[in-house]
Amino acid sequence: MRLGVLDIGSNTGHLLVVDAHYGAAPTPAYSHKEPLRLAENMDDSGEITEKGIEALTRFVRSAMVVADDKGCAESVGFATSAVRDATNCDAVLQHVADLTGVKLDVMSGVDEARLTYLAARRWFGWSSGRLAVFDIGGGSLEIAAGADELPDVAWSLRLGAARLTRDHLSGHFTQSEVAALRKHVRVTIARDAGNLRRSGSPDRAVATSKTFRSLARVCGAAPASAGPFVRRVLTRADVSALIPELARMDRDEIARLPGVSQNRAHQILSGALVAEGVMEIFDLPELEICPWALREGVLLERLDHYS
Repeated sequence: MRLGVLDIGSNTGHLLVVDAHYGAAPTPAYSHKEPLRLAENMDDSGEITEKGIEALTRFVRSAMVVADDKGCAESVGFATSAVRDATNCDAVLQHVADLTGVKLDVMSGVDEARLTYLAARRWFGWSSGRLAVFDIGGGSLEIAAGADELPDVAWSLRLGAARLTRDHLSGHFTQSEVAALRKHVRVTIARDAGNLRRSGSPDRAVATSKTFRSLARVCGAAPASAGPFVRRVLTRADVSALIPELARMDRDEIARLPGVSQNRAHQILSGALVAEGVMEIFDLPELEICPWALREGVLLERLDHYS
């Protein structure tokens, strides 16, 4: 069966087309994505701007054309933090539905964490023991942990890289604003850290999605061209050493680093501060990068229902 997963994230709209059946790993067949930057296209009242709404609508329309062209029998679409938190969320969804015929589901932060955890659990398997999973998106940070296919704990924090950059950093990073953001990140993570720490240290700590992958690549991990089965890690020592370097660089210099796109260069410092905060608060010397994340979790749960 060929399926499409339409993921409207805080940074990017992404249609992933896969060939899948129950009991097998989803095989990517095609990827269609576009930077939307919804987390940054918000006004002072918390509404997604007209520019953001139009960009979203255009992308959804184009994604459905691609899904049909690629032979998807079914497509599932969902929106995450930026749309979820927008004060005009309902109006945005209705606008998209009216002009494209696509009804996007709004995924809760807990479900984001839960499904990302499911993807990591299936990727690493039962031999991983107790698993802790961290995902830095554009609008939020998701955390989940457990020993089974369903996590024991799962929660979401408003610590996405795009959101933090928009709210806390100017165009030229200053020492004082970086220090203030560092404190804000750690205080926010520490507030609910007991959710995970009460169950003991994880046997395996995992990071997913683009921000963590980019940071790992900057710090020396293998490129995507090496394939998904190469072990990639991000160490606390490496990310801590990277942060002052990023703070001294401008956007163009950051964009020239391996694994960093021009579209995300301005927010990689915020992402690094969150990654460092996660590893510091939970006392993790390193995080292993998982190639599967939320989209794969959505697919896997969908396939389970077909069994």
